[in-house]
Amino acid sequence: MSDNLQDRVQHAIDELVASGAEIGLQVAVYHRGELVVDAVAGAADRDTGRPVTSDTLFYAASTGKAATATVANVLVDRGVLEYDAPIADVWPEFAAHGKDKATLRHVLTHSIGLPAIPLTTTIEDLTNWTTMTEALADSELWWEPGTKMTYHAQTFGFLVGELVRRATGKPISQVLREEITEPLGIADEVYFGVPASELPRVATLHEADGIEEMMAMVGQLFAKVAPAAVMPTADFANRPDVLMADLPSGGTLSARGIAKLYAALLGEVDGVRLVGPERFAQISSPALVANDEFMGNPATWALGYPIGRLGSTAEETPTVFGIPGMGGSAAWADHATGTTFALTKNHFNPTQADAAIQLGALVAESTAK
Repeated sequence: MSDNLQDRVQHAIDELVASGAEIGLQVAVYHRGELVVDAVAGAADRDTGRPVTSDTLFYAASTGKAATATVANVLVDRGVLEYDAPIADVWPEFAAHGKDKATLRHVLTHSIGLPAIPLTTTIEDLTNWTTMTEALADSELWWEPGTKMTYHAQTFGFLVGELVRRATGKPISQVLREEITEPLGIADEVYFGVPASELPRVATLHEADGIEEMMAMVGQLFAKVAPAAVMPTADFANRPDVLMADLPSGGTLSARGIAKLYAALLGEVDGVRLVGPERFAQISSPALVANDEFMGNPATWALGYPIGRLGSTAEETPTVFGIPGMGGSAAWADHATGTTFALTKNHFNPTQADAAIQLGALVAESTAK
């Protein structure tokens, strides 16, 4: 299966690059703890021709939220955090304006009711941890936590990250490294903030031709929760200050790295398992089913990860959990087949995930046999 799947995936991404649909891609697949696909194609930088390699880093936007949620879930498993304890127990300032009963569970299910950052936020503000967390602590809830949900695109990372910092005394990027990526051997493949020394490994994002109108539509959709200045775009994601900042609502990573992280949630990989079976069953099961207040679509959330494979529904693929990123990257895990999948790319298009859907379906079909 592995040789055949590697060849099929490689052929598919080579065709995507040759057709002009993509510039550079990585695809990685773990199956029952083993890396069975590690495929790359195209250029990490279209202008210079620098090739994609397996350790090229890609800004993958919300695909990185899986690492953020995993940090929280690992700390719960180890007794450092609790899902249902008030956030204000470790972050007292957060209790302001009636937020004293909000919990980590509310954050992980995007039901806490704090979807917006201040609409005056600049990139300089966004990359200043204290500025953002103080603003969130002083924010008012849009609804009673747990009664409604909408995707917390920017605030999710700061909420989880500050809770982690208060509980451990360490930035979430340090906890990610010490507790997850170093034990798994992927410390140089999954980052919230990229060290300056690693910036040359980061792929350059290029926006798809003719997406200005699409970007304007996306901007209008999110105008109530974030200013246009900090909406993810290729230019935003190519900025060194953004790439180097601790922004755990996104991530810069390799497909191989994030696929291995998911695999270590499913079971043991290279002697490491991130959480025990009972905790895994808890974090991968539906925790909230609701209609997204902004998007209008039905959503099923586990504890930090939406359920359902990209391109299908939670009802169609209930054993799959994982999160895609604005721009076309995606990653997921299927606990029924023991499979994890990740795709990273640098042809940035916020309204199109065709490659991740196509390759994900190919992998799901092959590993289900």
